[in-house]
Amino acid sequence: MSLSDKPSREETRLQEDKKRTKYWKKWGTYVAERTWGVPREDYTDEGDAWQFDFETAKSRVFRWNEQGLAGVCDTHQLFNTTMALWNENDDILKESLFGLPGGASSKSGNHGEDVKELYYYLDNTPTHSYAKFLYKYPIS
Repeated sequence: MSLSDKPSREETRLQEDKKRTKYWKKWGTYVAERTWGVPREDYTDEGDAWQFDFETAKSRVFRWNEQGLAGVCDTHQLFNTTMALWNENDDILKESLFGLPGGASSKSGNHGEDVKELYYYLDNTPTHSYAKFLYKYPIS
């Protein structure tokens, strides 16, 4: 058998995952960096989740999904881990991308929303055994 005939480590992991001898895809970069157009959960009769100001929204959890920066989770999103950044000035950690609505009111939601940071998914193997992410924090 020549070196070229030998499967790579990633090919071996993919075969192990396919045969279910090891579950390589149980964990991965499955967390959305931004849940566009999905407001924090609101179960009022009016169904107006856009009424939440920042102070209210930041303390409410998502019921149906999660979002975060460079996130890793299991395939069911029962356990999520993401980055949180602090600029040493604000009293909160930055846990999600900063977007501005394009419309004049907060009811514009995700229409025309524009993320202000630069972020890149640089590399990732099919089994998520390796992932590389670059985030550029906005500086005024």
